[in-house]
Amino acid sequence: MEVYLDNAATTKPCEEAVAAAVTAMTQKYGNPSSLHRAGLEAQLLMDSARKTIADSIGADSGCIYFTSGATESNNLALRGASAAYGRKRKKIVISAVEHASVEETAADLETKGFEVVRVSPREDGRFYAADFISACDENTCLISMMYVNNETGYILPVKEVFSAINRRMPDIVTHTDCVQAYMKLPVKVSALNADIVSLSAHKIHGVKGVGALYIRKGVRVLPVVTGGKQEKGIRSGTESVPLIAAFGAAVEKYLPTVAQRYEKALRLKAYLLEQLKDIEGVEVNSPEDGSPYVINISAGGKRSEIMLHFLESREIYVSSGSACSKGQQSGVLGQFGIRDKRADSALRISITAETAESELDEFCEGLRIGMEKVRG
Repeated sequence: MEVYLDNAATTKPCEEAVAAAVTAMTQKYGNPSSLHRAGLEAQLLMDSARKTIADSIGADSGCIYFTSGATESNNLALRGASAAYGRKRKKIVISAVEHASVEETAADLETKGFEVVRVSPREDGRFYAADFISACDENTCLISMMYVNNETGYILPVKEVFSAINRRMPDIVTHTDCVQAYMKLPVKVSALNADIVSLSAHKIHGVKGVGALYIRKGVRVLPVVTGGKQEKGIRSGTESVPLIAAFGAAVEKYLPTVAQRYEKALRLKAYLLEQLKDIEGVEVNSPEDGSPYVINISAGGKRSEIMLHFLESREIYVSSGSACSKGQQSGVLGQFGIRDKRADSALRISITAETAESELDEFCEGLRIGMEKVRG
């Protein structure tokens, strides 16, 4: 049977999301900016999804802006906020383990005159709120921290940092990439003290090609994409109503059971870790208190790409925890103290609450055989 354990990369769209997209494409296909009835019907679909997503994070629907996905949301957050507030304050603080859409954007802003401070974990492999807070000063315009690291499941101290920043330096804009946390952990903008939040649909059983950005009222973000003034001018371009409707449908389906699904994921993670104890050479890279949805391991010095394709031959799908390109080791894993052969043999197993124990059994059996058959 097929065993899909790469849900941090993308999830299978739920039936409700697919149905909502089909309805929007075949029955509510008007342009939401059009003034006639067909346009109004599309606009109402989009408004409903916007409210559902806003309610899910405790926000006003007027603070939700649709984008093409989390990469665009992160780009808009960093570029838009730095453009609005970075004329005199030219410092940006991020974590050293951000998704490429934050790291690469920050690196580009460096070439445009911004100072970027990257906060790393300490020697014990943990992030401390004090390090982020001390990195901020009167020259800082923006701090951006992911909530859950996509490679290891590590949960960063976003609440603690943003709360302190809000008290001590309220002029600093706070942004969090919540892609791996949304609909898995509680994500409420008031509790996080977040000014800007990035969300993605295809990580929560929606469809690819749509994301959202929450921007707190009163916070300025200058547009990156300009044109027809859609999304109140923050993100121009005709909205993809089918994808947005699917996004809303997925949120509506899963929001009531976030807590129960988290508990189920905890049990699945514990079950997997127990099985892995019996496989010689396997090391666990994820923290015990990390997100149960992402488990990173190292497979005894076996190169991750080779092991990944061996598992693929058995219809078991995981990802390379090294997030590598042409064999290059992951900088993120290195930040957590995972280097050399251990990093080069990393695998990421990412689950959902629907994952079955039998699927984890199949993975462990495939990994056990691979450890015997696969050569470095």
